[in-house]
Amino acid sequence: MAPPRIVVIVNPKAQNGALGARWADIGASIRRELGSFDDVRTASPGDATRLAREAIDGGADVVVAIGGDGTINEVTNGFFDGDEPIGNGASLAVIPFGTGGDFRKTLHIPKDVARAARIIAEGKTRVIDVGHVELVDHSGAPASRVFANIASFGMSGLVVKYANESSKRFGGRITFMLATARASFKYDNQRVRMVFDGDPESAVETTISTVAVSNGRFFGGGMKIAPEAELDDGKFDVVALGDLGLTDFILNSRRIYAGTHLSLEKVSCRRARTVTAEALGSEIIQMDVDGEQPGRLPATFRVLPRALSLVVPLDCRVRGFGPQTSGLRYEIAET
Repeated sequence: MAPPRIVVIVNPKAQNGALGARWADIGASIRRELGSFDDVRTASPGDATRLAREAIDGGADVVVAIGGDGTINEVTNGFFDGDEPIGNGASLAVIPFGTGGDFRKTLHIPKDVARAARIIAEGKTRVIDVGHVELVDHSGAPASRVFANIASFGMSGLVVKYANESSKRFGGRITFMLATARASFKYDNQRVRMVFDGDPESAVETTISTVAVSNGRFFGGGMKIAPEAELDDGKFDVVALGDLGLTDFILNSRRIYAGTHLSLEKVSCRRARTVTAEALGSEIIQMDVDGEQPGRLPATFRVLPRALSLVVPLDCRVRGFGPQTSGLRYEIAET
């Protein structure tokens, strides 16, 4: 049987250009694990989506995203036509090489390039859910995209803006911590209205710092915002950080990174297949979609169940992709 055709999509700007500068050595390390593969480079935003679609249409069996969470998101979008999977049997694989690296944490994919490539060579796949979001882009026009990890709104939209504008020379966790501290001084918590699974009786009007509509578990440079989210259960974990101030973040940041924050009084969680969210005031509420900032509320989030084949480590479980925590669930309360 012929070996799979593998196409690696390279973001040369990842890690402040380190990936592009070191690609000869990094590519050789990957080749030692995978054997032959084709590689293509991105040059501007949106290229990874186009290149992924071209690879799939050209018969690739595995499309590898090497870069950060933004690169992974763009490549994931190449597997979809709007909210419809292309469905030709190709799988997505990930080699982490970016600032945030949040999606890889749910999957337990190592940061070491050779070890990550070895997982691809082993060839184990799982079919996972993907999120789809309809939103308003920065020009005010309707837009949509899919996301494999987490889409959020509120202060997180400002955090990712500051993080992406920074040099990121201190690495993912420090970059996002500094961006979060800066955003905490600039951002005023906002009132939003949310409806779950299309049920008018589920409508909630509440004051939020950030709401994370979660398929994966981590965002913001390692915050375990949705500690019990499953990649293949057909539902989002919608985690709301309520009317939190700077002092609350300082006192509880360790719990958010550790994933033990769901029992806090101002934190709540609800599981849903669809979520609609709109601002109740005149302020613009920005969004963060897999580490990028494509637009703002109003937005509608919908799970696309079992929509993407993903290369995973041999020891990953059918569900969960890692140990669970307490099993506690918290409903989002009106405030």
